[in-house]
Amino acid sequence: MKKLLLLAFALMMVFAVVACSDTDKKGEGVMTYAEYDAAELQTQVVVETYVQAKQSWWDNKATLYTQDKDGAYFIYEAACSEADYAKLTPGTKIKVTGYKAEWSGEIEIADATFEIETGNYVAKAEDVTSLLGTDDLVKHQNKFVSFKGMKVEAYDESGAAFAYKDPEGKSDDLYFKVSKDGKTYDFCVEYYLCGKDTDVYKAVEGLKVGDTVDMEGFLYWYNGANPHITSVTVK
Repeated sequence: MKKLLLLAFALMMVFAVVACSDTDKKGEGVMTYAEYDAAELQTQVVVETYVQAKQSWWDNKATLYTQDKDGAYFIYEAACSEADYAKLTPGTKIKVTGYKAEWSGEIEIADATFEIETGNYVAKAEDVTSLLGTDDLVKHQNKFVSFKGMKVEAYDESGAAFAYKDPEGKSDDLYFKVSKDGKTYDFCVEYYLCGKDTDVYKAVEGLKVGDTVDMEGFLYWYNGANPHITSVTVK
């Protein structure tokens, strides 16, 4: 019995090493995250990365949040059939060829194509609460991150805890403000990523000024940090 347990443990370790090496290994001609990060804007880039979430699909174009073990890549409107879009479940490995671009501070890969490859990796949320308001936060742009122990603030002079971009149809983004250590930050529920029927959209609609919350989401950038939140827990 003891030998069987030891054998099972050894096999588990082998599988773990294989899984780890799969996320470490890059194919021929593929950039590391460091090489991608150093590349000039408007130059062609080739990366292997893993789908973490899908924002939208329309007109045979897909917008994706992706990440590997070293960094994250926002893929903007890559050429994609509806059939392939359906295959892009969380963790799916893809090889992306496109051009490094920037829009209002957000670094992305545009005019891209991709191939689905063998492999799987789902990132755990990285706690970046302590980096809010620092120059180091941008180094984690587009990663799946968490923010803990944040206080909900009034969004505007009305005293409301949140604001609709489209208050009548509720068919657009949802905005709210949270603070930590006396500094206030703007957060967002991106409608195409998390629409009005999602748990996070409803959770933000239920927030009250003064609530303490933990959150997870993607560290998007729009003239500064503009996290796209995917979950909110009131403490």
